[in-house]
Amino acid sequence: MATPAIRTFRRLEGLFCVYKPPGVHWKLVRDSVETSLLKGVNTTPSRPLPREIRFLPLQGNETGTAKEITVSAASVPVLSKHPLVTGPEFQNIKVGVGHHLDAFSSGVLVLGVGNGNKALNNLHQTRVTRDYTLEGEFGTATDDFSHKGRVVETTTYDHITQEKLDKVLAMLQGANQKALLMYSRVDMRSQEAYEMAVQGLLGPEGKSLPILTDIRCIHFQPPSFTLEVQCLNETQKYLRKIVHEIGLELRSTAVCKGVRRTRDGCFTLQDALTRNHWTATDIMGAIQQYHATKKNKKKSSHSKNMDSRLQLEGFKITTNEENATNQGEAVHTIK
Repeated sequence: MATPAIRTFRRLEGLFCVYKPPGVHWKLVRDSVETSLLKGVNTTPSRPLPREIRFLPLQGNETGTAKEITVSAASVPVLSKHPLVTGPEFQNIKVGVGHHLDAFSSGVLVLGVGNGNKALNNLHQTRVTRDYTLEGEFGTATDDFSHKGRVVETTTYDHITQEKLDKVLAMLQGANQKALLMYSRVDMRSQEAYEMAVQGLLGPEGKSLPILTDIRCIHFQPPSFTLEVQCLNETQKYLRKIVHEIGLELRSTAVCKGVRRTRDGCFTLQDALTRNHWTATDIMGAIQQYHATKKNKKKSSHSKNMDSRLQLEGFKITTNEENATNQGEAVHTIK
């Protein structure tokens, strides 16, 4: 029979996401979550201690120099099963980490507990896109493309307008769209490619170079600007380099002042747990919400498939009836 701690752990199995603050390594975030989960699981009220029958001596009346000892049966708890003797029931809880964020980035970080680690592997194998918000600044170039690096060049930026920036972004997105089609390994003239494009499944097979599926400017106030990026197989260093290359295309320089992930697959900032909510109770609620969302998606996809099948069957029946009618008219005409 499962103990209360084991039942609590089973309710914690699944995927959830937390908000990683900037300046913190993802390993520290994972360790903090593991410690919080261990504390929450091990503090679950345990079952009463099992009891056993023991014969305890009772001291009787003294007769001369001898002592009479009587024995009585008593039910006593088994102290060898006490938590202070056995220690905590869970010594370690493995928490898996999804697509990593470096120390200087922030945003959505997907984690998995228990069988959620398998779901993390499946999430990596699927073509899920991630959204980022990049904050840039014109006029400076550094050795690591961030504002904290060593400055190697300073330039002017008065000639840069939002129209010029949008043209560079459109050119960059077009080049990445060609790369997306090249790495997809699907014949673009086939029905399969059309269906994959409609469902948003068109993408590279396995690992490939980073690909930007969408990029646009959402804020422009020189020297500061903000980009919204949707990408595949990216790293945060690559995104900072993109900001640097945009500055070069505009005949200036630019550095990246911040990288924030706003979406990782189906997880968004609204789903991310902040530092004050990295507790077993809040994580359990987030995982239950993930399971509920997953079930709803399966039901909706199943209903869509059923509707398409019914429409196809109805089309076949109508076609057969029309063919039968046409054949009957043709026979009547021949007669």
